[in-house]
Amino acid sequence: MQLVVAIIGAAHGLKGEVKLDIRTDSPLQRLAQGNVLETDPAAAGPLTVSNVREYKGAMFARFAEITDRTTAESLRGVQLVIESDEAEGEDDNAWYPHELRGLEALDPQGYELGIVEDLLVLPAQDLLLVRTESGELVQVPFVQEIVPEVDIDDHCVVIDPPAGLFNEAELDVDDSGAEEGEVSGESDN
Repeated sequence: MQLVVAIIGAAHGLKGEVKLDIRTDSPLQRLAQGNVLETDPAAAGPLTVSNVREYKGAMFARFAEITDRTTAESLRGVQLVIESDEAEGEDDNAWYPHELRGLEALDPQGYELGIVEDLLVLPAQDLLLVRTESGELVQVPFVQEIVPEVDIDDHCVVIDPPAGLFNEAELDVDDSGAEEGEVSGESDN
């Protein structure tokens, strides 16, 4: 299975350097000088890493096959991919997006909340995208407190959502059974 290491962004300078949108936890290992990376689409590569540098929080790279700005611009949006050996570096609390897609999302009592559609990887925290039965797409923070269990073998994730995450129309009900805002008592008639 191929995994995306980075996506080539805008050209930087005149000699073929490009900005990278990093998609791996170990960019310096994956993008080490001399590494050859396959591309998606395949016709754009393979590309050999010449140099990688970080500047102001962004990662830039040069490849042996890219020597000018025009060629660099033509590769914008190309994905740099590697063949995955999923047994390598396995972590009990780390999953690839393809492992989570299609899993059933259940609440702690076992009731279905929806189906995991994707994992959105963001700088601050990842989000599980869960499609509810009504078709709504809910963004669930992928943190231990809210997603305490991921069971790939049972094809499900357990989500303990905070109030309102899956049901915006939740109503507060007091002990008498009257909805908040209702007045209970006798009528004047």
